[in-house]
Amino acid sequence: MERLFSYGTLQLPDVQTATFGRLLQGQADSLVGFRQEMLAIRDPDVVKLSGKTHHPILLATGNPADTVSGTVFLITPEELAQADKYEVSDYRRVLAPLTSGGSAWAYVAQESSTDAA
Repeated sequence: MERLFSYGTLQLPDVQTATFGRLLQGQADSLVGFRQEMLAIRDPDVVKLSGKTHHPILLATGNPADTVSGTVFLITPEELAQADKYEVSDYRRVLAPLTSGGSAWAYVAQESSTDAA
């Protein structure tokens, strides 16, 4: 199983059902060394599915005092590939540290340069 950290629309039941074919079970957690901003989404399919024209996006800061709250889901490698297809090209997937210990995959800003794990 893979650990996927979600801080945005992948937490929405409709997005989960459309993306993974099921509702996910998760645990609250936080990422370390990131801050959150909002991104205008131009992909009409993503806007239709999420119901939102702006989605949160993470920027790496490298500062351990910066944290972002969200949910960690256990998903299959196939579901992780489905999440990759859902995310628009402004995001990229990195392995990032969690406040609870360990790490999880997270979608961060494409220009984010920290692949902390």
